[in-house]
Amino acid sequence: MDIKEKLRAPVLMKFKEFLRDVPDQPGVYIFKDESGKVLYVGKASSLRNRVRSYFQRSKDHGPRIGALVNNIRDMDWIPTATEADALLYESNLIKEYQPKYNVDLRDSKTYPLIKISMSEEFPRVMIARGKKSDGSLYFGPYTDAGLLREAVKAIRKIFMFRTCASLPKKACVYDDLGLCSAPCEGKISREEYAERIREVILFIEGKKGELIKKLTEKMKRCAGEEKFEEAAEARNQIEALSTAVHKRSGIGPAGPGELAEVLGLKKVPARIEAFDISNIKGEEACGSMVTFKDGRPEKSKYRMFKIREVEGQDDYAMMREVVRRRYTGSLKDKLSKPDLVIIDGGRGHLSAAAQEIRAAGLKDVPVIGIAKVFEHIYTLGRDLPIALPPSSKALQLIQRIRDESHRFAIRYHHILRRKALIGEKRTKKVRKCKSR
Repeated sequence: MDIKEKLRAPVLMKFKEFLRDVPDQPGVYIFKDESGKVLYVGKASSLRNRVRSYFQRSKDHGPRIGALVNNIRDMDWIPTATEADALLYESNLIKEYQPKYNVDLRDSKTYPLIKISMSEEFPRVMIARGKKSDGSLYFGPYTDAGLLREAVKAIRKIFMFRTCASLPKKACVYDDLGLCSAPCEGKISREEYAERIREVILFIEGKKGELIKKLTEKMKRCAGEEKFEEAAEARNQIEALSTAVHKRSGIGPAGPGELAEVLGLKKVPARIEAFDISNIKGEEACGSMVTFKDGRPEKSKYRMFKIREVEGQDDYAMMREVVRRRYTGSLKDKLSKPDLVIIDGGRGHLSAAAQEIRAAGLKDVPVIGIAKVFEHIYTLGRDLPIALPPSSKALQLIQRIRDESHRFAIRYHHILRRKALIGEKRTKKVRKCKSR
């Protein structure tokens, strides 16, 4: 074994230990050197297979990849819903970090770009080769044209922007397919369409957490103004985005240990439960509880709650009901006591939940809240929230668990909403038959 192999042996052992945690799903992987500087960013259809391939002794790497592997001392990965989604992340991260071993993508002028024609009244989103001084916004470049087409199709399904070369006089088939918001027929105003394009930009830039917050505020505002179709559309967009949002996981601390240190807990929280509420102006209100053990989801312990006791839109009362049913009902004996409870919300939601948890006799279980606006952490008995940097693995773990509870709540709300609509249609049909 030469000197380089001797130096890398402990690092290889470290990677072998953590490679077991790399998920078998699409995503982006990030290799770093000893100082934490990003060396390389890549995408993969299977993170596990791709990352492991770098550390197989029998693998015959070329000089460039061999040099990269010799310098890797740490790594992060970001799981995504699809490889096309990973493509967008890869480009943004390369632009942000300018990694040494991503020379081809940084220097190439031949890879495809995403173009948004901002000079048009209703901008189009399309794939282009090369930038022009035409007032358009350009994103990229991207390494795979086929995956980029898939990514743009996925974005179009969520945001329904136009792609036609010239605005027609009447809506085309894409309106019927739910792929265009039909500005040609005035189905969407210029201002609303511009807002939709801003949302597309956030998506392309990888700011999905910020985008979900924005859409959540829009959903609640539209519901308050009794614009229920727009509120439902925003809810559907949130649901689509929530399935694709994943927080970064890395080879460093898994998270629970750092979380105990940040929160000043007496022991590492091995079992964590998180709660969220979902409703539109009090309609089809429901709550969710997700469970994580040792930093990983334990889906068999997830629970859904249909709100039974609260009339109208009172999120605090709904949170109290859900938490009370978890810790005083039949679930109290069926599920183990958590080491930490996370509430999706700020000071008010935290106080409401904590009252019920303490009333249930769980006086030693820590309870925290995470507010969506600034991602601040609220704790009991502390006036000011805890503000953690985005790079904090403790914050990333809290966000990941909160996002999962949010996704699960929205999913159940969507099920209840669909059942209610089916029931309304059946009732109308029966009334129509009787009237005959």
